[in-house]
Amino acid sequence: MNLVRAEVERLSARRFVQLMVVLLVLAFGVTAATTLAGSHKPNADEVASARAKAVEARRGMESTHQACLDRQNGLTQPDERGDWYPADCSELDPLRAERLPVAADFLPGVFSFAKEARPLLYFLIAFLVLFGFLVGASYIGADLNSGGVVNLLLWRPRRLTVLGAKLGTLLGGVLVVSVLASLFYLATFWVIGQTAGLAGRLSGDFWRSLGAVHGRGLVLVLLATAVGFAIAALGRHTSAALGAVAAYAVVWELGGRLVLEIVDARRPDLLMLSSHIGAWLTGEARFWDSQLCAGSRPGVTCEGFYSLTWGPALLVLLLITGGLTAAAFAVFRRRDLV
Repeated sequence: MNLVRAEVERLSARRFVQLMVVLLVLAFGVTAATTLAGSHKPNADEVASARAKAVEARRGMESTHQACLDRQNGLTQPDERGDWYPADCSELDPLRAERLPVAADFLPGVFSFAKEARPLLYFLIAFLVLFGFLVGASYIGADLNSGGVVNLLLWRPRRLTVLGAKLGTLLGGVLVVSVLASLFYLATFWVIGQTAGLAGRLSGDFWRSLGAVHGRGLVLVLLATAVGFAIAALGRHTSAALGAVAAYAVVWELGGRLVLEIVDARRPDLLMLSSHIGAWLTGEARFWDSQLCAGSRPGVTCEGFYSLTWGPALLVLLLITGGLTAAAFAVFRRRDLV
């Protein structure tokens, strides 16, 4: 019997995996049903009114940008327009905005696929990350705790080969489920937008942006799956992975962040794993650091923000995942499994 085929059968036969798939389907169904119940197809008058409001909003953005330029060029006095304009007026330039107001923004109670696709995809990715982590932890944790790995080694007495086959099968299975689930998920909401809402402007840039988020999300799901597998393998139990994540969240993400704020540490967000996850998933994350403006001269505007891009964030995630996985294989090779 092929080792990978045996692992695929063992993975698909696990009740916990089947339960997680059922919960995944239920979550999809509830989300789709709620969206469908809260949306309606707008009539011509609603669409016309929304378009007029969108045009007015874009004109307001252009007016604000021009007012900032006028103050910057000395054409108006600060007390005439207010002091809230940024030092760099390009931040208010509508041409540099991530998105401009569209008609869908002024249609309450109408689902717009172009507007809601990305938030919905983030929700799906979060669920799949949890799915992958729990399945990965339970898959190896239950086998180590019940003696299933020992029985498997009697048939194939090569520890690293067996563990590698388990990890590879797990990652492949989670990837297949994630791809199929995400395609079905997005297709369902696209149909809802076509039949009970608005499709919106589905340009090439929209699909490329959505595809980039989807790809980064799948990578994050696989990394979370490998982390859950590695921690459970190190702790020889599923609960080891759950306890490690809970301890990290409470001790470092909450307690550590509080201590860093008390001591006024520089750029504390760079030390948080959640910051790197957010930066990888969105492409870039901005954080505020009060010390960046500590040495600013009076009268000089200082924003106090710094950015974390997806490249360094991915490197950190890969180092953590690779380190834990390598440690799991090293310990498994020498550990007494009885």
